[in-house]
Amino acid sequence: MRWRMLLLLFLARIGLGFQFQTLGSVSDDLIEDVGLDYAEVGALIGVFMVPGLFLALPAGFAGRYFSDRAIAVFSLVAMAFGSVVSGMADDIWTIGAGRVLAGAGFVFSTLYFTKMTTEWFAGREIATAMSVLVMSWPFGIAMGQIGHEWLAGITNWRWPFYTTSVYCALAALALLLLYRPPAPTDAVKVSRGIGLSGHELKLILLAGVAWGVFNAGYVTYLAFAPLMLEAQGQTAFKAAAIVSVGSWIMIVSGVVCGQIVDRTGRPDIVLTLCMIGAAAALALLTVNGGGLLASLLFGLVGMAPAGVIIALSGKAMRPDRRALGMGLFFTVYYAFMATGPLLSGWIYETTSRPFAPILFGILLFAAVVPVNFLFQKVKANEAAVDGSTLAARPAVSI
Repeated sequence: MRWRMLLLLFLARIGLGFQFQTLGSVSDDLIEDVGLDYAEVGALIGVFMVPGLFLALPAGFAGRYFSDRAIAVFSLVAMAFGSVVSGMADDIWTIGAGRVLAGAGFVFSTLYFTKMTTEWFAGREIATAMSVLVMSWPFGIAMGQIGHEWLAGITNWRWPFYTTSVYCALAALALLLLYRPPAPTDAVKVSRGIGLSGHELKLILLAGVAWGVFNAGYVTYLAFAPLMLEAQGQTAFKAAAIVSVGSWIMIVSGVVCGQIVDRTGRPDIVLTLCMIGAAAALALLTVNGGGLLASLLFGLVGMAPAGVIIALSGKAMRPDRRALGMGLFFTVYYAFMATGPLLSGWIYETTSRPFAPILFGILLFAAVVPVNFLFQKVKANEAAVDGSTLAARPAVSI
């Protein structure tokens, strides 16, 4: 039953990446038809994440009053409606309003898809299950990179938005009809305590930064790698197809990477090597004819440790403090995801060179390594503290 539920959650969560990719895939059409510039496109990509800055913490507590399924269904409906609003728009403000609405649904769905998976797999192949769930995001993005570009080419830029609306609506219906929660005895018991110790606060902030810069680097790659390839003479469709190869590969490499880490117990070494691979892949984009190799390296190595990085959040706090901790974790994540694309777009607008935001992406991936090092150092200091002393520390109110 739990694997069937994971498959259902995976298929539904594909809609998150599929929806997010719409703006990036039709950006050239929006520039031509709506009169946007690249900085405004970057802002519209980033505004999708802005609701997370304000809703991540409230979302963490919504489960006290509503079922996980109800929240997940409602969030997917919000994403579907947001896509319709953007698709019907004729100006940046209405497109942005639709993106904000869809982004609000994204906040709740991200938290509760994770929570639902955790409750089904707590103590049983949780690492594998989380890696599978996380890979639904690049799967949806890869679908969008090919599907949205093709659909916009044969119709117009509005239809990719309408298509993602239909997908999210069908996913909501599937969850409503098919999802079943685990038996009460198997579900994770959540305490109503909300305080975090000083160590936990540091750890969850560092985990959020690591996850935030990693994903900001990924979004920068998605937005500007195709432009880099187009500058080398590729058509828009072929450039999107080449870049999407990495997203398809990481669906498998992410799960494999999680297994390697579980078996070797060396997450820091694996993570460092993967971030070197990510930086090298982005650098390869500057080489004529190196686009496919860059995409292969990026998907096979660079994005493989996604599950390893998000797992830091689970190591950062006691199980009975996850409500506040996960909300804080995603608040930091959304801060980076909201500002990263905006800064990337501004860099490109200022320099008119596609390599400039790609270089910014390289720096983002490189930053994951020292942030992880600091996390492990704080974690080691926490482990050195006697358990009774740690328990006696007052909680930090935030």
